[in-house]
Amino acid sequence: MKLLEGKVAIITGAAQGNGYGIAKVMAEKGAVTIMTDKSDKVKETAAEITAITGNDKVYAYVMDVTDKAAVNEVVRNAEETHGRIDILVNNAGISLLTEIEKMDEELRDLHFNININGPWNCVKAVLPGMMERRYGRIVTISSVTGPRVCDPENIAYATTKSALLGFSKAIAIDTAGYNITSNAILPGYFLTPMVELTAWETDADNPQRVLDEIVETIPAGRFGKPEEIGYLAAFLASDEAAYITGSEFVIDGGSTLPETISVGR
Repeated sequence: MKLLEGKVAIITGAAQGNGYGIAKVMAEKGAVTIMTDKSDKVKETAAEITAITGNDKVYAYVMDVTDKAAVNEVVRNAEETHGRIDILVNNAGISLLTEIEKMDEELRDLHFNININGPWNCVKAVLPGMMERRYGRIVTISSVTGPRVCDPENIAYATTKSALLGFSKAIAIDTAGYNITSNAILPGYFLTPMVELTAWETDADNPQRVLDEIVETIPAGRFGKPEEIGYLAAFLASDEAAYITGSEFVIDGGSTLPETISVGR
């Protein structure tokens, strides 16, 4: 029997990047995999994952996590169709660089609305069913940026990703008695469209230089693969992790280990 056989999982921001990797692994592990994204591309991605994994229970919904009504409708539809939701992976998010002196309320609110209010909407939608059935697994994708480290011009992103740790822990303590777990994953650098955008924002003339220099600072010597976050998320979503809740898991190839980039080299 596969690790997530018979479980029903919703993954947000699943059209590409880490969300794609998470959805792919969930499908490989046997879950009914419900992929959501504000981009219509999620339908194409779901078809691709079905073809790759052979799991014919992969579904796609165009859904904006900031739209509470849309989130509620997708959750209601999923529960009616599949009987329940066992797993929620809060992955949807954005990261836009800005010089701190140019930070404005519009950019702040954009990050807060997607990166914080989005997971809030999704958790609020799935929790009643999970609590009634006394079973659930919630995995929230935070970041090493904010909670552990921070590069320049990341004030909005770092703030929201730090907030998600408190959010995840609060869910954990309030739902532990219902056999619901809530844990956070803190990725480092994975080669995703978000990271490629960050490289372009840093040096529009030569974004590859930025990517190459990032890799030079990672002890593992490479970017992470989105599926590697998927394997961690699948474990945390499984019954094998039933006694793990309120915890944080860094997955960064050792990028936050060095105290300096020069000593001993």
